[in-house]
Amino acid sequence: MHDETYPYIGWLLPRHLTWLRASGVPMAAIVKREPIRLSHGFRSSDSFFEPEDSGPAWFVFAEPEDAIFWRPETDELARWTGRAFALGEQAVDAAGTCSFDHSLNIYSNPLRWLKAGRDGIVVIDWRRAFDRLRQVPRIAVEEELLPVYMKHMKPDRMPSLFILRQAKGAS
Repeated sequence: MHDETYPYIGWLLPRHLTWLRASGVPMAAIVKREPIRLSHGFRSSDSFFEPEDSGPAWFVFAEPEDAIFWRPETDELARWTGRAFALGEQAVDAAGTCSFDHSLNIYSNPLRWLKAGRDGIVVIDWRRAFDRLRQVPRIAVEEELLPVYMKHMKPDRMPSLFILRQAKGAS
Protein backbone atom coordinates (compact mmCIF):
# COMPACT_ATOMS: atom_id res chain seq x y z
CA MET A 1 0.00 0.00 0.00
CA HIS A 2 1.61 3.20 -1.15
CA ASP A 3 1.20 6.10 1.22
CA GLU A 4 1.01 8.58 -1.67
CA THR A 5 -2.05 6.71 -2.97
CA TYR A 6 -3.65 6.50 0.48
CA PRO A 7 -2.26 9.52 2.36
CA TYR A 8 -4.21 8.89 5.57
CA ILE A 9 -2.80 5.44 6.28
CA GLY A 10 -0.49 4.72 9.22
CA TRP A 11 0.90 1.73 11.09
CA LEU A 12 -0.89 -0.30 13.73
CA LEU A 13 -0.13 0.68 17.31
CA PRO A 14 0.91 -1.93 19.89
CA ARG A 15 -2.59 -1.93 21.42
CA HIS A 16 -4.08 -2.88 18.04
CA LEU A 17 -1.61 -5.74 17.63
CA THR A 18 -2.38 -6.89 21.17
CA TRP A 19 -6.13 -6.84 20.46
CA LEU A 20 -5.74 -8.79 17.20
CA ARG A 21 -3.53 -11.41 18.83
CA ALA A 22 -5.85 -11.71 21.86
CA SER A 23 -8.76 -12.20 19.43
CA GLY A 24 -7.03 -15.24 17.95
CA VAL A 25 -5.52 -13.71 14.82
CA PRO A 26 -2.20 -15.36 13.90
CA MET A 27 0.72 -13.01 13.32
CA ALA A 28 1.07 -14.33 9.76
CA ALA A 29 -2.44 -13.05 8.99
CA ILE A 30 -1.57 -9.61 10.37
CA VAL A 31 1.44 -9.21 8.07
CA LYS A 32 0.46 -11.46 5.11
CA ARG A 33 0.96 -9.90 1.66
CA GLU A 34 0.47 -6.36 2.87
CA PRO A 35 0.37 -5.78 6.62
CA ILE A 36 -2.79 -4.47 8.23
CA ARG A 37 -2.55 -0.71 8.52
CA LEU A 38 -4.49 1.94 10.47
CA SER A 39 -6.51 5.03 9.58
CA HIS A 40 -9.00 7.35 11.26
CA GLY A 41 -12.25 8.56 9.78
CA PHE A 42 -15.87 7.72 9.06
CA ARG A 43 -17.95 5.63 6.67
CA SER A 44 -20.08 7.83 4.43
CA SER A 45 -23.66 6.96 3.47
CA ASP A 46 -22.41 5.55 0.13
CA SER A 47 -20.03 3.16 1.99
CA PHE A 48 -16.87 5.04 1.10
CA PHE A 49 -14.25 5.92 3.67
CA GLU A 50 -13.93 9.57 4.67
CA PRO A 51 -10.59 10.24 6.40
CA GLU A 52 -10.72 12.43 9.50
CA ASP A 53 -7.94 12.66 12.09
CA SER A 54 -10.47 12.98 14.92
CA GLY A 55 -12.49 9.96 13.75
CA PRO A 56 -12.41 6.45 15.18
CA ALA A 57 -9.67 3.97 14.27
CA TRP A 58 -10.15 1.63 11.32
CA PHE A 59 -7.99 -1.29 10.20
CA VAL A 60 -6.97 -0.99 6.55
CA PHE A 61 -6.41 -3.84 4.08
CA ALA A 62 -4.83 -3.30 0.67
CA GLU A 63 -6.62 -4.79 -2.31
CA PRO A 64 -5.21 -4.63 -5.85
CA GLU A 65 -7.27 -1.57 -6.87
CA ASP A 66 -8.77 -0.48 -3.59
CA ALA A 67 -8.34 -0.29 0.16
CA ILE A 68 -10.87 -1.84 2.53
CA PHE A 69 -11.46 -0.25 5.94
CA TRP A 70 -12.82 -2.24 8.88
CA ARG A 71 -13.92 -0.84 12.23
CA PRO A 72 -13.92 -3.80 14.64
CA GLU A 73 -16.06 -2.09 17.30
CA THR A 74 -19.04 -1.84 14.95
CA ASP A 75 -18.03 -4.38 12.25
CA GLU A 76 -18.51 -1.62 9.65
CA LEU A 77 -16.75 -1.91 6.31
CA ALA A 78 -15.89 0.92 3.92
CA ARG A 79 -14.01 1.22 0.63
CA TRP A 80 -11.62 3.80 -0.76
CA THR A 81 -12.36 3.58 -4.51
CA GLY A 82 -15.29 1.14 -4.67
CA ARG A 83 -13.47 -1.19 -7.07
CA ALA A 84 -13.18 -4.16 -4.69
CA PHE A 85 -16.17 -6.45 -4.24
CA ALA A 86 -14.55 -8.42 -1.40
CA LEU A 87 -11.83 -8.37 1.16
CA GLY A 88 -9.17 -10.85 0.04
CA GLU A 89 -10.58 -11.01 -3.48
CA GLN A 90 -7.26 -12.13 -4.99
CA ALA A 91 -8.18 -15.59 -3.63
CA VAL A 92 -11.02 -15.80 -6.18
CA ASP A 93 -8.62 -16.06 -9.12
CA ALA A 94 -5.69 -17.73 -7.36
CA ALA A 95 -4.92 -21.14 -8.87
CA GLY A 96 -4.33 -22.75 -5.48
CA THR A 97 -7.65 -21.70 -3.93
CA CYS A 98 -9.70 -24.60 -5.29
CA SER A 99 -6.91 -27.06 -6.08
CA PHE A 100 -6.87 -30.51 -4.46
CA ASP A 101 -10.66 -30.32 -3.84
CA HIS A 102 -10.38 -27.20 -1.68
CA SER A 103 -13.04 -24.48 -1.75
CA LEU A 104 -13.12 -20.72 -1.76
CA ASN A 105 -14.17 -19.86 1.79
CA ILE A 106 -16.56 -16.96 2.34
CA TYR A 107 -16.56 -15.47 5.84
CA SER A 108 -19.16 -13.24 7.44
CA ASN A 109 -16.72 -10.70 8.86
CA PRO A 110 -13.06 -9.71 8.77
CA LEU A 111 -12.22 -11.12 12.20
CA ARG A 112 -13.28 -14.64 11.19
CA TRP A 113 -11.35 -14.24 7.93
CA LEU A 114 -8.24 -13.10 9.80
CA LYS A 115 -8.50 -15.93 12.35
CA ALA A 116 -8.56 -18.33 9.38
CA GLY A 117 -5.30 -16.84 8.14
CA ARG A 118 -6.93 -14.78 5.35
CA ASP A 119 -7.97 -18.03 3.68
CA GLY A 120 -10.88 -16.89 1.51
CA ILE A 121 -12.89 -13.68 1.25
CA VAL A 122 -15.37 -11.40 3.00
CA VAL A 123 -17.90 -10.12 0.48
CA ILE A 124 -18.48 -6.39 0.71
CA ASP A 125 -20.61 -5.84 -2.38
CA TRP A 126 -23.04 -8.74 -2.80
CA ARG A 127 -24.50 -7.15 -5.96
CA ARG A 128 -21.25 -8.00 -7.78
CA ALA A 129 -20.69 -11.39 -6.13
CA PHE A 130 -22.47 -13.53 -8.74
CA ASP A 131 -20.43 -12.18 -11.65
CA ARG A 132 -17.15 -12.49 -9.73
CA LEU A 133 -17.83 -15.95 -8.26
CA ARG A 134 -19.78 -17.85 -10.91
CA GLN A 135 -16.62 -19.50 -12.33
CA VAL A 136 -15.37 -20.73 -8.94
CA PRO A 137 -15.76 -24.55 -8.88
CA ARG A 138 -16.32 -24.93 -5.12
CA ILE A 139 -17.42 -22.45 -2.47
CA ALA A 140 -17.72 -22.96 1.29
CA VAL A 141 -19.87 -20.35 3.02
CA GLU A 142 -20.43 -19.79 6.72
CA GLU A 143 -23.88 -21.07 7.71
CA GLU A 144 -25.15 -17.65 8.80
CA LEU A 145 -24.32 -16.27 5.33
CA LEU A 146 -26.25 -18.93 3.43
CA PRO A 147 -29.49 -16.88 3.01
CA VAL A 148 -27.52 -13.87 1.74
CA TYR A 149 -25.47 -16.08 -0.56
CA MET A 150 -28.55 -17.77 -2.02
CA LYS A 151 -30.29 -14.44 -2.57
CA HIS A 152 -27.40 -12.91 -4.49
CA MET A 153 -25.94 -15.84 -6.41
CA LYS A 154 -28.05 -15.35 -9.51
CA PRO A 155 -27.72 -12.91 -12.39
CA ASP A 156 -29.05 -9.40 -11.85
CA ARG A 157 -30.92 -9.64 -15.11
CA MET A 158 -31.47 -12.04 -17.96
CA PRO A 159 -31.56 -11.00 -21.61
CA SER A 160 -34.93 -10.36 -23.26
CA LEU A 161 -36.04 -13.41 -25.19
CA PHE A 162 -37.77 -13.36 -28.57
CA ILE A 163 -39.07 -16.31 -30.59
CA LEU A 164 -38.09 -16.63 -34.25
CA ARG A 165 -41.00 -18.29 -35.97
CA GLN A 166 -40.62 -20.26 -39.16
CA ALA A 167 -42.78 -18.97 -42.00
CA LYS A 168 -45.08 -21.77 -43.21
CA GLY A 169 -44.91 -22.68 -46.89
CA ALA A 170 -41.72 -20.76 -47.58
CA SER A 171 -38.67 -22.75 -48.63
